[in-house]
Amino acid sequence: MSLRIVPADNHHKTFTHIASRENVAPSAPGLHDTLRAGVGPSAFTLAENKAPTSSHPLEARLKAWESTREALRMETLRRAYGAAEPVRRQMELKITREGEWKPLALGGGIPGASVHEEILAGRDDTITWEDVFAGEESRPLVGVHEEMERKLKM
Repeated sequence: MSLRIVPADNHHKTFTHIASRENVAPSAPGLHDTLRAGVGPSAFTLAENKAPTSSHPLEARLKAWESTREALRMETLRRAYGAAEPVRRQMELKITREGEWKPLALGGGIPGASVHEEILAGRDDTITWEDVFAGEESRPLVGVHEEMERKLKM
């Protein structure tokens, strides 16, 4: 494992907006041929190997930025404290993610926005777009005490 700070340069050198040449109209190579190939992929179907829509080298690196940062952090912990430390941190993160009760006051209602997860992942000192505009402006504020009473059926 290398101590790479920036993700590897693995973007595509060429780019085409046409996924394959088999579903295109022969008279217009840029258009999908609906009569020969059907309607095409739906917006609701999930594609496992979806090709990128941009060929800019920076975009490919930004997509792998967090995973490279986390790999560097775990490798640094392993070298400093031994092999058990990254395993312990991953176990704590898994316990935090799969816990039964997550208070809404600490970001438990939003997936991936828990204060506990942010502390364990080392993101507690950063403010991102999702921290400010989480989409909970219309949600009524529920205190920790009301949530505990509802959970314990008091």
